Amino acid sequence: MAAKEEMVAARLAGLTAGPGLSGPRAAARARLAAMGLPGRRDEYWRWTDPAALNAVTPAPATAAEEEEAPLFDALDRLKIVFVDGVFDAAASDDLALSGVEIARIADKIPGWAEALYGTLEAAGQDPVKRPFAALNTAQATDGVLIRVTAAAAKPINLIYVHKSELSDPILHHLVQLEPGAELTLLETGPAGARFNKVMEVDLAAGARFHHIRAQGPDSERRAVTHVFARVAEKALFKSFTVTVNGALTRNEAVIEIIGNDAVAHVAGAALGDGATGAFLHDDTVFVTHAGLRCESRQVFKKVLKHGAIGTFQGKILVKPGAQKTDGYQISQSLLLDDDSQFLAKPELEIYADDVKCSHGSTTGAIDETALFYLRSRGVPEEEAKGLLVLSFLADAIDEIEDAGLKEEIVARLETWLSRHRD
Repeated sequence: MAAKEEMVAARLAGLTAGPGLSGPRAAARARLAAMGLPGRRDEYWRWTDPAALNAVTPAPATAAEEEEAPLFDALDRLKIVFVDGVFDAAASDDLALSGVEIARIADKIPGWAEALYGTLEAAGQDPVKRPFAALNTAQATDGVLIRVTAAAAKPINLIYVHKSELSDPILHHLVQLEPGAELTLLETGPAGARFNKVMEVDLAAGARFHHIRAQGPDSERRAVTHVFARVAEKALFKSFTVTVNGALTRNEAVIEIIGNDAVAHVAGAALGDGATGAFLHDDTVFVTHAGLRCESRQVFKKVLKHGAIGTFQGKILVKPGAQKTDGYQISQSLLLDDDSQFLAKPELEIYADDVKCSHGSTTGAIDETALFYLRSRGVPEEEAKGLLVLSFLADAIDEIEDAGLKEEIVARLETWLSRHRD
């Protein structure tokens, strides 16, 4: 315990105190002090070494040069830009948007945000401890506060720009949707050399939230992110993440379905190439069902080569009384060589007797029969492999409801695949 306390003290001492919110921040520091920073002996960190995230200073990471136009550049959206974790007003749009109220933690914090800040993160610490989320709540220097009162006039795009090779941003976002409100939230960019982000999403009855995130393409970046969501009656939560490159990426999602007839889907597609540097990608998901007739989906696909490592830890917890639950979980990897590996830990914990829950995990290579079929019809080998990779990722990408956004993600994946052919 003494060693853990010293690690926590050293980590906090190296950070700048965030503005305001003294009560929630103090509570988060107390949570962090009680649990300590994670180590490889912790059950949920045994496949992902947290040493680089525990370090007082980040390892240097060179920002990748843009090889193509920014994702979603042609889309009519409201842009909010952070450069190495610092809000860039000149590059951002005016924050006025019909049906939406937007503020920032660094400015005056509205009452609804002060009441919500840290609440879902604190609830998400049980039964699995998430120390980096508590660290974020305690120390976040900025973040957006989004309250949606109707259907948002257009999507909001949080754009993260990485410039400094030693940047270490900590951002905390709050999203609250009122009854019947709807929002599409986009996140793009690598953010920094090391990035710690928490997003708390509170959905009231009948609200609809669509979240699409693109992480990459910096090869040296390290990131730990958390999404904590509370989903009320007949609400819809959908989150999709595409990740390319990155030395270390850990994405955690903690979703609590509290209302009846609610839906929560979380999905991800990752492309890892160890030839560009170390690649470890970790998806850790925990979905709790507490309402009647609710549906959850976890769909994760990883394509790995040249020593890349992918991990998945997913759990569905069905509480007593949560009858008619429909919970589905699938994690799959496509290994393009013998040097890469995929590690999976699917879990079900069910305390209701009228449910439909399933999980599965598979690992394999490219289907040689399908490859031969394409080659026999004149498709070059590398192009044929790219088509099969996109086909493999399709189930995860299909979780994106908007056809235009889905097409742009697929087009970007095609570009990345064509540039990283063996």
